[in-house]
Amino acid sequence: MFKLMRYLKPVRLLVILSLVLVMVRALTDLYLPSLTADIVNIGITGGDTGYILRVSGIMLCIAALGGLCAVLNAFFSARAAAGFARILREKVFTHVASFSLSEFDRFGTATLITRTTNDITQLQMFTMMGIRMMVMAPMMCVGGTIMAVSKDPVLSLVFVLALPLLFLVITLIGRKGLPLFRQMQEKLDRLNLIFRERLTGIRVIRAFNRDHYEQERFRDANTDYTATAIYVHRMVSVMMPVMMVVMNFTTIAIVWFGGLRIDLGFMMVGDLMAFIQYGMHIMMSMFALSMLFIMIPRAAASADRINEILETKPQIADTPAPQKATGRKGYVEFRNVTFSYPGAERPAICDVSFRAGPGETTAIIGGTGSGKSTISNLLLRFYDVESGSILVDGVDIRELPQAELRAKIGYVPQRSVLFSGTVKSNILFGREDATEAEIRHAADIAQATEFIEEMPGGFEAEIVQGGMNVSGGQKQ
Repeated sequence: MFKLMRYLKPVRLLVILSLVLVMVRALTDLYLPSLTADIVNIGITGGDTGYILRVSGIMLCIAALGGLCAVLNAFFSARAAAGFARILREKVFTHVASFSLSEFDRFGTATLITRTTNDITQLQMFTMMGIRMMVMAPMMCVGGTIMAVSKDPVLSLVFVLALPLLFLVITLIGRKGLPLFRQMQEKLDRLNLIFRERLTGIRVIRAFNRDHYEQERFRDANTDYTATAIYVHRMVSVMMPVMMVVMNFTTIAIVWFGGLRIDLGFMMVGDLMAFIQYGMHIMMSMFALSMLFIMIPRAAASADRINEILETKPQIADTPAPQKATGRKGYVEFRNVTFSYPGAERPAICDVSFRAGPGETTAIIGGTGSGKSTISNLLLRFYDVESGSILVDGVDIRELPQAELRAKIGYVPQRSVLFSGTVKSNILFGREDATEAEIRHAADIAQATEFIEEMPGGFEAEIVQGGMNVSGGQKQ
């Protein structure tokens, strides 16, 4: 998790402001019980109304300052956490965009979406709570203990039993929760995968009357995720009543033994009141830490999943000193190319060699699974060859910049894909700087001008996500 903290650097000013405000608020909360003790011990006991009013006014000012710090801290911490999440999403998105198809095959689309959205949201929530609590809770715990000891060192021994017990409960639940939260995120991946397949394959599912099967598949994954979530939250919910029991018994012990010490003359009533408040501060700080520790396992699991993406180096990358194509333009050659997909038992293509010159039409014919699509994927360098080489204009494509290589190739995939936007924006996907005349010329060549002009808006007609408002032939 700490590896990702470096992305907090751009919002470090907001983090520092939040921490300073937290410290000021903690100091105000620690000072108020002492003033309460003074009012009781000096003002009420001595019947000094003026002293009571003076100190009460000071308490109001200090409480207002603490409240203002709390509000500003909430604002700055939320801004810092949101900025951190934005930076992290940009880093993940940019890094995933550099993946080759091997990395996409390894992770899968569903988990990449979950990690970019849900996992980063978990880290954002943890960061916001962490900025608020990482200074506040320890300061209140340590400061409350020091102030309580200053009021009565003997009565402070009550905390010797209470605090280790609370710490033990938090530690046990935190250690058991980490693997379970990771399982929850993995099962959420599975849920997203099934839901995504249901939406994208709705035509096939209905055509083959497989709605019931898909519902059962989703129900099983949903039940599995829900059962894990219920178990985890049941385990975490045990912490709350245990902590409340410990806190209440601690308060009872303070009142009981404090009353005895007042009766013996070792303590004043105002000091006991302050001691109770400090005890509550200590217990509540432990309660706040427990809430933070509840979030740590899930945040840690999410951080590990995000780090796994960011630390994955793409198998295909441009060479440090890429070459420029200097040979004959439009010339393609495969030399003894062999390639296997990850995990495959045998190569998809083996020792393939051929040449395709400019101005020629080269057709690759073969049965299903013979490697036709693999050859086009290798030519575009979606994958790298295992052995042999592919040359474009006389240069091995591994020595060419990927952008330059793909700029030379016009590629029509088996599955046509359109993006949300307009007809024009989809045509411009091939070349952003194309003129209106070139756009129309491209549509003419594709024999698409006629049906485009019949659409409302013509070239400015809206295309919905995935091009669902045009037919398969129109997509192509």
